[in-house]
Amino acid sequence: MGVPVELLRRMPLLSGLADDELAALAARFRERDYDAGAPVTSRGSSGAGFFIIAEGEAVVGATDRPAARLRRHDFFGEVSLIDGGRRSADITAETNMRCWGISQREFRAFVKAHPEVAWPLLEVLVARLRAAEAAAAGRGRKGAQRRRWRRRG
Repeated sequence: MGVPVELLRRMPLLSGLADDELAALAARFRERDYDAGAPVTSRGSSGAGFFIIAEGEAVVGATDRPAARLRRHDFFGEVSLIDGGRRSADITAETNMRCWGISQREFRAFVKAHPEVAWPLLEVLVARLRAAEAAAAGRGRKGAQRRRWRRRG
C-alpha cells in the first residue's frame, strides 16, 4: 500500500502535480517503521531512499545537539535520491516513527514520466543549499571577528 495522496498533496516539493500524477507517485511508496532511538540514516552510509514522515519525530545530527528536528510531513533523503551518493547526515528516530519511502529507481522512473516534478525538487534543494551556505558564512564571520579582536587585545 502506498502513501496517502493527501500527504503528498501537502508537500511543497510536489505542489505542481495533478491528482492523477500524485496517485501514480503515491503507489510507488512503501511504509517503513522505526522505534524510538533507532538510526534511520547514518552519515556516510549508502542509501538512495526518500522518506516522508507520517507519524513521529526525528533528529538530524547528534541526538544530544541536533542540527534540526523533523516532524510529521517533513521529508529527507532527497539528495541521495538524486545522486545515489552517501548520506549527508545522521537521522535518528526520536519517537516511534512511521515513514513512507521511495527508492531512487522508483522515483527516477516517475520523474522521467512526469518531468514537471523536477523543478520543485530543484527549488527545495537550492533553498537548502543557500541556507547551508548562509549558516557557514555566518560562522566564518564570527570566527573572523573573534580573531581580529584577539589580535587587537
